[in-house]
Amino acid sequence: MLTLGSLAFASPWLLAALAALPIIWWLLRVTPPAPRRVPFPALALLLGLRPREETPARTPWWLILLRTLVAALIIVALADPLLNPPSRLPGSGNLVVVVDDGWTAARDWNRRQTAALDLFGEAAREQRRIILVTTAPPASGQAPDPLAPMRPADARAMVEGLRPLPWPVDRRAALSRLKAVPFTGATAAIWLSDGIDSPGTAVLARYLASGAGLYYMVAGAAEAPRLLAAGDRPAGFAGQDFAVTVRSLPAPPPRPVTIRASTADGAVLARRQATIPAGADQVTVPLPMPGELRNRVARVAIEGEDSAGATLLIDERWRRRPVGIIAPPNLGGQPLLSENYYLERALSPFTEVRRGEAADLLKRKLAVLIYSDAGPDSAAEEQMVAKWVAGGGLLLRFAGPHLAEQGDHLLPVRLRRGGRTIGGALSWEHPARLAPFAASSPFAGLAIPNDVTVSRQVLAEPDIDLAGKTWARLVDGTPLVTAEKRGKGWIVLVHTTANAEWSNLALSGLFVEMLRRIVAVSQGVTEASEEALPPLETLDGFGRLQRPPPTARPIAGTALAKAVASPLHPPGFYGIADMRRALNLSSGIGELQPIGALPERTVRTNFARRAEADFRAPLLTAALILLLADLLIAYVLRGLLRRRPAQIAAGLAMALLLVPGIARAEDSFAIRASSEFHLAYVTTGDEAVDSVSLAGLTGLSDILNQRTAVEAAKPIGVDIEHDQLVFFPLLYWPVTADEAPPSPAAAARINRYLETGGTILFDTRDAGEVVPGPFGTAAGSRQRLLRLVGGIKIPPLEPIPPNHVLTKSFYLLHEFPGREAGGQLWVEPTDDHVNDGVASVIVGSDDYAGAWAVDGHGQPLLPVVPGGEHQREMAFRFGINLVMYVLTGNYKNDQVHVPAILERLGQ
Repeated sequence: MLTLGSLAFASPWLLAALAALPIIWWLLRVTPPAPRRVPFPALALLLGLRPREETPARTPWWLILLRTLVAALIIVALADPLLNPPSRLPGSGNLVVVVDDGWTAARDWNRRQTAALDLFGEAAREQRRIILVTTAPPASGQAPDPLAPMRPADARAMVEGLRPLPWPVDRRAALSRLKAVPFTGATAAIWLSDGIDSPGTAVLARYLASGAGLYYMVAGAAEAPRLLAAGDRPAGFAGQDFAVTVRSLPAPPPRPVTIRASTADGAVLARRQATIPAGADQVTVPLPMPGELRNRVARVAIEGEDSAGATLLIDERWRRRPVGIIAPPNLGGQPLLSENYYLERALSPFTEVRRGEAADLLKRKLAVLIYSDAGPDSAAEEQMVAKWVAGGGLLLRFAGPHLAEQGDHLLPVRLRRGGRTIGGALSWEHPARLAPFAASSPFAGLAIPNDVTVSRQVLAEPDIDLAGKTWARLVDGTPLVTAEKRGKGWIVLVHTTANAEWSNLALSGLFVEMLRRIVAVSQGVTEASEEALPPLETLDGFGRLQRPPPTARPIAGTALAKAVASPLHPPGFYGIADMRRALNLSSGIGELQPIGALPERTVRTNFARRAEADFRAPLLTAALILLLADLLIAYVLRGLLRRRPAQIAAGLAMALLLVPGIARAEDSFAIRASSEFHLAYVTTGDEAVDSVSLAGLTGLSDILNQRTAVEAAKPIGVDIEHDQLVFFPLLYWPVTADEAPPSPAAAARINRYLETGGTILFDTRDAGEVVPGPFGTAAGSRQRLLRLVGGIKIPPLEPIPPNHVLTKSFYLLHEFPGREAGGQLWVEPTDDHVNDGVASVIVGSDDYAGAWAVDGHGQPLLPVVPGGEHQREMAFRFGINLVMYVLTGNYKNDQVHVPAILERLGQ
């Protein structure tokens, strides 16, 4: 970048061509004009003429000057001249630039970086030195280097390497560093602030304004950072409910937020939208979900806001579920016959097992209490256990010879006297197998081995609500596991023994998984550990989990509840993989307060970029006009204007009509769309959907550039009512509920696009619903899509065949997932004689753009369910196959003829 006052050149090396102007002048000067045609006289007229030496006439100096000016204009235009606005930097001495780079800066970090780089460009034009100060403590945990003035280029490189840090700023420490450097009356200051008050803010502002003035840059209150905090309890739980609080600065407009709860592998468990009311600074968002889902939550985040403050980690305190076992003693010293042996072996890999009497076990915090066959010894014990269950505990009981004879009330169903066994009165001839688990059961999805059988069980009395209490059944329909909600807790009964006496279930891996699911239904407990917890995973400033930095230190379990995020203790998970504790940024931050009144001589502004005047189009237009003038002069000098005035006038008129179009060429949609290959999407008018479409096609373009020979530029949003579609071989069209159908003119344009080789991927984004059909999987989406394409000539569609070209155009694929999985992909039947066999319409429902979407740092923007990152990879592969299929047609099918061709060539 070369700057001359307010004029800058993006390609200054091209200005070296100006040195060739004298040579151009000389060449133009020695080139004679074209000869004139004159009538040749009779030979007689040549008699008596004396020969004399003649020299060619030279080109007129003013014509040489005109052509030299045209060359100069073209050279300067190619150097990308930009006219910068007037300087906004106060003062004339060194420039102090203060950058808030704590967690609050992550929300609009790119704008902050861009604003700082623009300021450094102005400082370079004014030949001023930069004193760069960051306010967040450095990640090294050590004292930063002393401040010193630096060149704008060095400051630019430093800012480009900065990233927001996941802890609060320390403005008092920043002020101490500033006071160590000279600060004169000519020194001006610029503060890229987060707008959040903190200790030392007022003192720092007064100090910065004491020089030549303070230029204060901050985002509006509606764009202020947001902090996600839990309720009174550290992880946001309140009994069976789950809620979080979103804090921000008060602002006049209402601000919508979307909260997402997800598992450790990114599967979304709950999503809830809320709005911070106008003038309010916070809103509480409940996330109701069943206990078995709530216990799988590992992360809660504000969608669309990538910062450590917008992320709440859920730790093992809420999934730590100690289990207490009360069982009869092991008589005869045969451990393999004891229920305790099987239970302890099955439970110990994933939870803490305690043994003892009920009164002793319940003195400590307990998640699950197990009775195997035996029940409470007394009415007092029964009452104590019932109170514990009502408070949120889970009581798990196993059947046995004594269970049906007992009369306590700690059972989910009424039992018949006696049991059902082979050869008994209520008997079956062969051991019974388990029936598949219902979708509503906590055991849903578990595979049942064929060799697991039950030979004896206790039977439940038939009741009207028995079916709703049954979690597992035998193949004949009799309940095997029943459960009932009591207060905030559960009572669960397994209708067979916990050992191998009545069933071989306890010998299988299914027994372990069923116990794991039952324990997961419990609420869990909170107990602080005195052991030091090493850092396991920590958050960066953008809220992404990563390996802990070398400077992170362990923290005592008892001190974690009061710990504050810092360079030595970054927010994240501490402990071990099976017993993690979360340190959240919000635990050490109270309410967010805006920065108060600023000192005099402070100019307040935002991070909006100032427009620069681009002179390329005007310079090229002027050069074209001068070339046309030169052409006209050449016609005059050659005498051609007298013989063909009409044709020449028409040509000049057409050339002049092109001038306005050339002046607007930089902003022409056609030029932009046709100059490079772009993926395109239909803009729906829904800002959230359109932003995901742009982010999704951006991610797919990046993957295409990395893995294939396709060179895809930035995706383009297309307005089907006004924009031409012919420039894009593939169009992604997300279907929304509120999108209006295209007008007749737009429908005709779309039909023409499909008839001339274009392909549209309609994405109904509703794979979670289950009404199949070629126009979406849900009845509502089917109606929306049919209404949307009412004027479009949609060809017949069929489920994609297993051998379709789309399954092998780049990767070999058998499924086509997106952000969700399981939806059916519909395509136009293949006709190799039309459009090279490429389908003009493809309809899917798995939210493909959501799976492809990436943020500004190339990181996945949205979770995919249920397959996590493997499913996202398969979604990217489908996107690559789709693009290659659209671009290359059916050449993969043509390869089936290669053996025959090679055989013929061999002959």
